[in-house]
Amino acid sequence: MTIRALAPLFVGDFEHYRDVLVLQDDSRPSFPARELVTAEGLAWLLDHYRLFQPGDDRRALLSQWSRYYFVKLSVPTVAANLVLGHELPVGLDTLEIILGEDGLPEAFKLPHEGGPFASTPQGPFERFQELLDGNFETLIEGWNQQVKLSRKVLWNNAANYVEWLVNAMAGLGLPARLLADGKQLIESERRPDGRKNPMFSPVRYVERSSGPSPLRQRRQCCIRYRLPDLALCENCPHIDRPPKGARLPESLIEQA
Repeated sequence: MTIRALAPLFVGDFEHYRDVLVLQDDSRPSFPARELVTAEGLAWLLDHYRLFQPGDDRRALLSQWSRYYFVKLSVPTVAANLVLGHELPVGLDTLEIILGEDGLPEAFKLPHEGGPFASTPQGPFERFQELLDGNFETLIEGWNQQVKLSRKVLWNNAANYVEWLVNAMAGLGLPARLLADGKQLIESERRPDGRKNPMFSPVRYVERSSGPSPLRQRRQCCIRYRLPDLALCENCPHIDRPPKGARLPESLIEQA
């Protein structure tokens, strides 16, 4: 079943996230998220996804799959954290994944519904520790080691959606104090211990002489264009100088 405490979040534009986070009594088949970083589990996933998304470039396949993973998990988790002060058990070792009929993540099965923070988190890296350190970092390191997909690409795949979400919630009129840690997460170049923050500045807004301007552009290309039936993303950094063989998205062709 869905998590009742999160119901106030899933209205309007966010309604389709209502059934993304579920509990153990959900009857849909699932598998442990930890399997995504095992050689056997990742090979099975990519072979399965290839049935729905043609292409032999394993890095592009994984990058494209990861984009759906990151957006589906990030949006409800970060929103619940910022707006409701509700921490969710989304660590890689406790999470299970439900795949849809298209081979992409449809939902995530949690061990329990989580709850309010025991004490107010001291900044974004404490607030989002479960998501960043307990899930993203382990996953991204595992994928980088096995498929040699750039860490920068994978972190940008994740951070892109967090930046979009924080700005979307600000546009809905949510108080700045609620979104402060979300904004700091993507505006801090370094973590408190001095390490680089891989979530830092995931996009830029570029003034252009033609087409939409300013254009929201990712810092890193997700390389999905290496798959035979996919064009560049609308916010690809290569929009104005496409790689050889890459197609522009239909929306930008129409506006050119």
